[in-house]
Amino acid sequence: MPRPKYFTPNEVSLHNTPGDLWVSYLGKVYNLTPLAEEYKGDVLLKPILECAGKDITHWFDPKTKDILTHTDPLTGCVKYYTPRGRFVHVPPPFPTTDWANDFGKPWWQDSRYEVGLLSAKTRWIRIINTLTSQEQKLEVCSEETLEEILQRYLLYNSHAKSYTWKHNGFDLDMSKTLSENGIPDEDEEFYKTRLDCDRFSQSVCLYFNDDLTEF
Repeated sequence: MPRPKYFTPNEVSLHNTPGDLWVSYLGKVYNLTPLAEEYKGDVLLKPILECAGKDITHWFDPKTKDILTHTDPLTGCVKYYTPRGRFVHVPPPFPTTDWANDFGKPWWQDSRYEVGLLSAKTRWIRIINTLTSQEQKLEVCSEETLEEILQRYLLYNSHAKSYTWKHNGFDLDMSKTLSENGIPDEDEEFYKTRLDCDRFSQSVCLYFNDDLTEF
């Protein structure tokens, strides 16, 4: 199985329209654009549209992985807890014959919408091209390997694979994360000492190899 892709909360937040609708919950990222298209114009889509690009983990019970429930004080029945209003695939609060329940799995249990994992902790690094002296600041996922970070950096340098990646003069293992390569995440330390992490983020230096490979 291929390794899942990690996303930063900022990346998820960019997908915030009915035609490009992502959400995250319980540590995973979902593309609900097909769901929005299927239920276009349905009032039950409104709570989901209002949370486009956001994390909705608070909608769920982390133990059951299902929508939170509560006991209705009037009927004593257990119902889904939807303070923003009932949404797609949530059954009505009373028996009815006009609710179509032949959709299969509810969207929050349907793995077809899953596109990756939400990073538990992001960090900023500076990538310095020693050949051109160009510097690029990137927000990356702490779980990503250097090879995955390289894929992000290809947007700024299509020849990134033609460089040796180093930190403090030592070659980096591209199959390992920044922390596994001995590049610590110092955000908490900066917070305690009130230093600007934007000014003191860790740097990775790229040294040009002989071959210029295009990607």
